[in-house]
Amino acid sequence: MGRPRKFDRVGVLEKALPVFWRRGFADTSLQELEQATGVNKSGLYSEFKGKEDLFVESLRYYVDNLELGPLLASEPLGWDNIERFLKARYRNGQGLKGCFAVNSMRESAILPQAAIGILTQSKRKLKELVAKNIEAERAETKVDVLAGLVLTVFTGLRMEQNVGSSYAGAVRKVDEFMKLIRKLGQ
Repeated sequence: MGRPRKFDRVGVLEKALPVFWRRGFADTSLQELEQATGVNKSGLYSEFKGKEDLFVESLRYYVDNLELGPLLASEPLGWDNIERFLKARYRNGQGLKGCFAVNSMRESAILPQAAIGILTQSKRKLKELVAKNIEAERAETKVDVLAGLVLTVFTGLRMEQNVGSSYAGAVRKVDEFMKLIRKLGQ
């Protein structure tokens, strides 16, 4: 029987996540993960199969704890929920920008298949929630098309955060977009 582990799995994920967020999957080294988590390589490998597994579990942890779903599920459903969703921003004390899931999509060609699955499922769930809000407004335009536009704007806004776009500027863009999409939905 091996030695009992001296770390908490969730704690490791919370410490590894910012490293992957800042550096990306490809540029994150095992040494950086050891340093950030305080767990040596053998300890990490006893809990995770490798860097790929730690990345996948970090992504899963992030997506499972995102608070965007509740924004879109608030009653009454409608345009206001979509506007709050687009204006929401990740707050942390670590200077992380954008959205970890959106940032990860940039590396989709090299991500483990499990990570692609998590990203695909997360996008599908968000699109379903956005579509329910659009349906509640009895939009005339195809709901699927409008939901796709909302997610495209969401992704673009999160990407812009990586290059220093201001929150005030993002809010102005969302305000203008919401005027347009409300008209399209009539």
